[in-house]
Formats: sequence, structure tokens, C-alpha cells
Amino acid sequence: MRTPAALAAAALLASLALPAATPVNPASALPANVAAATESLTWGVAPSSPDGPNGRAAFEYKLAPGAKLTDYVAVTNHSDRPITLDVYASDAYTTQRGGFDLLPADEKPTDVGAWVTFQTRTLTVPATSRLDVPFTLAVPGNATPGDHPGGIVASLAATDTDAQGNQVSVDHRVGARLHLRVTGELRPALDVEDLTVTHDGTWNPLRGGTVTATFTVRNSGNVRLTGQPELAVAGPFGIARRATDGDVLPEILPGDSYRTSVRVTGVPPLLRLGSTLTVTPAAVTDEVLDPAPATVTREVGLWAVPWSQLVILLLAAAIAALAIGRRRRRRRRGAQELARAVAEAREQGRAEAAGTGSAPTTPAAQPAGTGAAGADGSGPATRSID
Repeated sequence: MRTPAALAAAALLASLALPAATPVNPASALPANVAAATESLTWGVAPSSPDGPNGRAAFEYKLAPGAKLTDYVAVTNHSDRPITLDVYASDAYTTQRGGFDLLPADEKPTDVGAWVTFQTRTLTVPATSRLDVPFTLAVPGNATPGDHPGGIVASLAATDTDAQGNQVSVDHRVGARLHLRVTGELRPALDVEDLTVTHDGTWNPLRGGTVTATFTVRNSGNVRLTGQPELAVAGPFGIARRATDGDVLPEILPGDSYRTSVRVTGVPPLLRLGSTLTVTPAAVTDEVLDPAPATVTREVGLWAVPWSQLVILLLAAAIAALAIGRRRRRRRRGAQELARAVAEAREQGRAEAAGTGSAPTTPAAQPAGTGAAGADGSGPATRSID
């Protein structure tokens, strides 16, 4: 692998994270004078034999407790001038972003990195030359079974001053992975911790919301593992079920963890939802693990209040109430107007009846000489004048 020297101090280079590294030129990320001092230096690290690299992508061993072996690492100087490097081994860990990295140079290893020794830690490689450096791996008798990840590093430390006059220490590291499996009982297992599930609705009543499960996957066993998470969400009685696969988990080393999220979209807000998160562990390589790791399942209930639908229902109810109120007021006004009209008609009828009716009659004055009708009405009355 070839990787330029000018790389950030705390990060292990791509040759540790990938089977093969891609040449890059990050000199612009360093102070100008540091970059100028190292940008012409390029070196590589690879598994080797006494006669040179043998095509291995990483140092991989399966040893019993108390076993011991000698192997070789090829350190190649691709530069046109000699380079002095610090060669050592260290323990690996899983980064927060799921990467494979080694402990900082000033942190002492306690696992496989402490079991590797070199005859000399500092070596000078001539220009455009390669050194096949032997090292010894001695597994302690009390080593625990399972995977012990680490790496072998060739490092160039530099101290200089940046543009603001500050002292800058830069550790340029190139390395290769080391995977040791100590024989014994294997316990491949993943666990899910700190699980939270939330529902984020939308104001569009025709679209469902998003259910997000955020959780930490911890490798609680002794074998490095990856895995496949899946999140399923459903309403009461399993209606409107939705499910999706999350991103495949990165390689998680024993004892380490990785935090991630899985999202399901288009989930209708059915007030009360049930969610089921499953994580299916898998081996990092094609090996068949015995025993097989168990699938992890977690169930969480959550509320999904249909706010937009409730607002629409409230608006519809308000509009209906207004319409009903108007209708009732119109009916009330119509009834009042009808009653008023009937009353007015009755008053008018009574007034008309009073103005056109017959009053009692009195006898009209009779002409002189004329008598009134007889008492029995049989004829005109007569009166004699003496």
C-alpha cells in the first residue's frame, strides 16, 4: 500500500480501514512548513515474508493461549531519500462513525498490540528500498477466547511551527490490520441499547409521517460482527404495517458499539403505534459461526397523534356548526315573521269587522196624521181628536 506521509495526526490511514489504500495528497490540511517538510515522503506497510510481501491483505492468525510465532512486515520507502520510521503494534477499536482505527501513539496497548514485539522499534529505510522486518506475536496463557483486533504501524512524527507561531506535533501513520483469534469458546452476540422511537407527523393529511428508531448496537460477545437492522411499524391490530431495512452495520469489534438510526416513512398517524426493531448479526467474513448469533428484537409503543386530521375535523365541525346555526336562525326568523304576519292579519280582520257591522235602529218620526202601527202589527193605528 502506498500512502503519502502528510496525514492528520490522530487518524489512522486508509490502509488500516481498507484492504488497499488509494494515494491521496492531504498536504493542504497541514501547516505549510510541515507539509513542505514531509510531502515528498511516501512509504507503505504490508504483510510479508523473509523474501518480501506475499499478497496477504492483513495479518490474520488463529492461535491457542500460550502460542508464539514470528512473522514479517514489509516497510517500503517510495521516496528518493532515506526515511526513519517508528514501527510498533497497537490495539484497534470501532470509531463513532463505524471505522476501524488504532489507539493514539501515546496510548499504551493492553491487548494484542501489547503481545507483538520488534527487535528494534526505530528503523531507517534507504531511498526507494524495502525492509522485511520480523516481529514476534506471543499469546498470553490466560488470553480470552475470541477475536483480538489490532494493527502494525510505521509512523513518522514531526514537530514544527504553524503560520501563527504555534508548535504543531503531527504523527503520520501507515499501517496494516492484525486479526488474532484465540481458540476456545466463541460467543458471537450483539445487543441493542438506548433505543428511542419517535413519530414525526406531517400537515399533509394524505401523507403519513416518519417513525425514527435511534439506538446503539453493542458487540457483547467475543467475535467481531456486522449486522442488518430492520424496523417495522403498525397501528392497532397490525393495520397499516410498514417495514424497512436500515443500513448494514459496519464491523463492530468485541466490546465496542455503534450508534445508528432506521427510518420508516409513510406511517399513518393512528394515535397508538407499535414498533419492532430487529438486528440480525452476521460474521464479517464468509465463515459460518458456531453457535450462530441470535437475532435481537426490541418492541416499543409510541403515540402518533393525527394533528392535521384533528385540525381538519375541528375546522369541518366549526363550519358545520356555523351552517347549522345560520339555518336555525333563518328558521327562527321565518317562524317569527310568520307569527307576526298571522297576528297582523288577525288584528286587521278584527278592525275590518268592527268598521262594517249594523247598529240598533230607532223608530223614525211619523208624519202628522199618521198613526203608528198597532200593537199587534196588524194595521196602522188610528187616533181620534176630539
